Amino acid sequence: MSTEPTSSGRVLIGEDTPEIAYLMKVALVAAGYTVDVTSDGAACLRRARETRPDLILLDIMMPRMHGVEVLKALQADPATADIGVIICTAKDYKTDLDECLERGASDLLAKPFEVPALIAIVQAYFQKRARSGIPLTADSTGPDGLHFSPHLDAGRCHFSLWGTRGSTPTPGARYLRHGGNTSCLSLLHGEDYFIFDAGSGIRELGLEIIRSPVRRIHLFITHTHWDHIQGFPFFAPAYQPGFEVNIYGAEGFGKDLKSVFRGQLDRDYFPVQMEDMKAQIEFRNLPADPVVIGPATISWVSATHPGATVGYKISIDDRKIVWVPDDEFLLGFTGDPAALTRDHRLVQPFGNMIDFLADADVVVHEAQYTNDEYPSKIRWGHSSISNAASLMKLAGVPRWIVTHHDPTHDDDFLEDKLNLTRAILRHLDCPTHVSHGYDGMTEFV
Repeated sequence: MSTEPTSSGRVLIGEDTPEIAYLMKVALVAAGYTVDVTSDGAACLRRARETRPDLILLDIMMPRMHGVEVLKALQADPATADIGVIICTAKDYKTDLDECLERGASDLLAKPFEVPALIAIVQAYFQKRARSGIPLTADSTGPDGLHFSPHLDAGRCHFSLWGTRGSTPTPGARYLRHGGNTSCLSLLHGEDYFIFDAGSGIRELGLEIIRSPVRRIHLFITHTHWDHIQGFPFFAPAYQPGFEVNIYGAEGFGKDLKSVFRGQLDRDYFPVQMEDMKAQIEFRNLPADPVVIGPATISWVSATHPGATVGYKISIDDRKIVWVPDDEFLLGFTGDPAALTRDHRLVQPFGNMIDFLADADVVVHEAQYTNDEYPSKIRWGHSSISNAASLMKLAGVPRWIVTHHDPTHDDDFLEDKLNLTRAILRHLDCPTHVSHGYDGMTEFV
């Protein structure tokens, strides 16, 4: 079989097994294609948006973002919807493969595969593309003969979600798309890393930080419930000399913030003590006024949740991102919120939270329970879908990312839950754009 392609083309590989990715790249480069490689789902989606390849060879089971979610995101974006995708997977479950084809995948390549089979399926895609008259990206020049090739400024301020699960981590195949780590959000700007909560997701974040030149870390804790601090003993920068870690939290805990963190490092629970942490670690109570760190201003508001719990707003580069993972808005309300207004007696006690969200560009806020679940969970500190949707309407939030997914809600359940949330927003005549947060989700400010 000839390995000469019918025409050149640019191929992006999304594959987390280095040996397989290397084999694929070598074979395709030898066949005349230009090849780029990424090792996780989020990076694959980001690179696809940046470089607009002609074809993506996409593994389903990848870290940080499930392959099906990558495929869905590509198809939902007009800028990437015409990129061909061939699914390469060892999973042969008919439901998974059918979903990939329904989501717009061009073909499927089962693992393990031989090199001739890989080349053949890629050639077949480009031959079909040529017959359909779709030009390759490299040939799609403008009227002045110049190729438009925009690039994402990776140095721009951006935030990432490292944990979106509530209560307890949830590993397992049924949680791959959304992830199983508990609460953690990071925002990188220049030489400062801003981190919000230290759930189990902070472990992976810490591994990324120690590979970067950044050495100043500002960790803001919404509250000290286990799912928001349990990852800190595994936070690698805390053990490295040369790092500066400032930890902020609200007053009002049963113990002071330092005692809480020291307590989870007690010898009865963990073999390493705080004295073994070599970074410069400082614990600070939140002041009454916003915290100003370089170009960033971090303000806070009390949330409706057991204990001293707050939500945070970070204002930076004329953008505002809000993080409120635990908040029971409209405490105990189970009716239709469509008729509720800002001055309604049931809404008035929550005016501070509404005002806090009102000028935000992006709000990451929980909606842990369905309306059917909520009556048995009242005063647990978490919102129903419709009550949280009402908050978005009353505050005029343009972009809502739902977090703090219940540990009993697997990927399929959350997919249905998101569709229900969108239906409730339509019922409320609320234009807020909503999506579910997932481990590895990254957005540029």
